[in-house]
Amino acid sequence: MSALQLSLSQARQLHLAAQGLLRPPGRTARAEDILSAIRQMSLLQIDTIHVVARSPYLVLFSRVGDYPESWLGEALSRGNLYEYWAHEACFIPIEDYRLLRHRMLNPHHMGWKYNSEWMENWQQEVGDLLTHIEQNGPVRSADFAAPPGQKPGWWSWKPHKRHLENLFTAGDLMVIERRNFQRVYDLRQRVMPDWDDQLHGIEESEAVRQMLRNSARSLGLFRAAWLPDYYRLKRAPVKAVLADWLAQGDVIPVEVESLGACYLDAALLPLLEQGTRATYTTLLSPFDPVVWDRKRALELFNFDYRLECYTPEAKRQYGYFVLPILHRGELKGRLDAKMQRKEKVLQIKQLWLEQGVKISQGTINDLHQAISRFARWQGAEAVVLDKLPETLAVAWQKGWAL
Repeated sequence: MSALQLSLSQARQLHLAAQGLLRPPGRTARAEDILSAIRQMSLLQIDTIHVVARSPYLVLFSRVGDYPESWLGEALSRGNLYEYWAHEACFIPIEDYRLLRHRMLNPHHMGWKYNSEWMENWQQEVGDLLTHIEQNGPVRSADFAAPPGQKPGWWSWKPHKRHLENLFTAGDLMVIERRNFQRVYDLRQRVMPDWDDQLHGIEESEAVRQMLRNSARSLGLFRAAWLPDYYRLKRAPVKAVLADWLAQGDVIPVEVESLGACYLDAALLPLLEQGTRATYTTLLSPFDPVVWDRKRALELFNFDYRLECYTPEAKRQYGYFVLPILHRGELKGRLDAKMQRKEKVLQIKQLWLEQGVKISQGTINDLHQAISRFARWQGAEAVVLDKLPETLAVAWQKGWAL
């Protein structure tokens, strides 16, 4: 049986359908949509930069539309989600706790996220900290003072911060809420009193297979090489797993224009048969699953993207926290924005369109609406524009009121 032949446009749209980004939200957001969106993506990456809305909130906005940011925190506090290292630090549906438990039980495999020497040298203090939490309840790093003379800096963590992070990686502590986006930690036994590794745990090999399956569903359309990055899997048995999926009919081989051999999650076959048509325009976070694998974004969307917030300003090609622009199935541009919260103004410092993008009146309208929705959601009352492509500058002048 020969593989289905797909255009690159079809491949992009099937991927976006799997990610919940093919069409605009069909109704006003509900609290349950937050968990549904995270389950559809499998993972929601966490990042604290907030020149505009913090990344996890923005990723959800792109999929569910206008919603209160508190809904994400409430889902975490209810125990519908947990935090752990997956793609990077992520919110993950609690039913997938077992998929990453093996990492907690072997934290010395977690690289910089766990320091065995530190835990051994500070054994007494770590034990005292666990006793303190058991007797006094949840804590934040901010509850503990830094030692006198410690120099400030991103990695100049005070000892209790290091204790907490190591205990988190080892699964002894869990995050029960975010308070001003700071982690609040409690004992795992108190958060998940019914969990038993012997009863509920699964072998690492089975966990890896299930993580690959989650990745396939969330990518929808994928090359084999794209699968391991989703959960940062090393030495994953991709070839063997794909053979099993093909035999079971879980995935379908397809040949994609310019990409070559790919695979389609079988659940998307009806959508392919009906015909796909992307109608959505929105802004994406730099940590959105669609672009977090920079190589995949380049291969699938011809979108060469880098996050430059850690690049010295003089060496940046674009800006500090540049947001990709998704327009009707393509990544057509990027913008550097900042939310001026006191002034209630969204400042667009610069907007770039990809080479070859043609601007129609429909495109202008779509971009205007997408930026306006994004600004309103963050509480802006106006959009101010600094530097734009000429066509947009003529149409929009210096900005607009909301």
